[in-house]
Amino acid sequence: MDVGVALPQMAEGFDGARVAAWCRGVDEGPYSSVSAGERITFRNLEGFTLCAAAAAYTERVNVFMNVAVAPWHAPAMLAKQMATIDVLSGGRAELAVGVGGREDDYAALGSSFAHRHQRVDDAVAEVRRLWAQGPAADGAAVGPVPVRDGGPPVYASAMGPKAMARAARWADGVSGFSLLGDPNDAVTSRALAAEAWAQAGRTTTPRIISGVFVVLGPDAESRLRQFAFEYLSVFGDEGARALAGMMTNHTEARLLEILDGMRDAGCDELVLVPGDADPEHLARLTDVVGSWKR
Repeated sequence: MDVGVALPQMAEGFDGARVAAWCRGVDEGPYSSVSAGERITFRNLEGFTLCAAAAAYTERVNVFMNVAVAPWHAPAMLAKQMATIDVLSGGRAELAVGVGGREDDYAALGSSFAHRHQRVDDAVAEVRRLWAQGPAADGAAVGPVPVRDGGPPVYASAMGPKAMARAARWADGVSGFSLLGDPNDAVTSRALAAEAWAQAGRTTTPRIISGVFVVLGPDAESRLRQFAFEYLSVFGDEGARALAGMMTNHTEARLLEILDGMRDAGCDELVLVPGDADPEHLARLTDVVGSWKR
């Protein structure tokens, strides 16, 4: 199983110097990818900008935009941004797309919350058409041309059977998340994807990606739960506090347990999502993942 690291864009204190340190540390470590995602009404740095920086700061790992909320973007701009990251990284870009779950983010952008699932389907089709140099509205092509033939792989942020059935028509795999680091989440995702891909007549095997929050080091339990509460509080304080209180991924032993469980469940890549922006936190993660890889 591959192990990726999300840049700690949702944590306090993630600035320019730390962006550089984390990108270089991930690139030098036992990791498969460095990633960033999207959220609007929060303190995070913007995801596409971070992925562009990661493309420049790294030489080896994949640069994973995970997840882009496709209905927020004009497909031509999404195609251009991802092709640019692919060129900057020398063909290491990856993209996951989804609908997002926060209506306040849509409102902040003046984007309609309606028909968002269909808008994702349509956006992916258009992005891939433009990557293949199909004409834009004025008849010209949208550049740059991606390094990889056909453009970066595209994964779906899909969980339920209906979303999985839609994804099976166009995705290269599924990028999910496990709040509690439960391997059964990966088992379910793999089973649903396999069924959906078969029903869609796909002959390829979908790549299964999951993610999990993690904090290690001094006061890790309280820091993890505070980070999770802040990130999830958009869903209501009571629910966020209950979910945060259930999280246990704050010790080296627990992280090793999750890595073993996700691998055995058939997860192809697990993305660690840190709740601490200190580069020393990455060093702790690297020690654990490095020992697990050995």
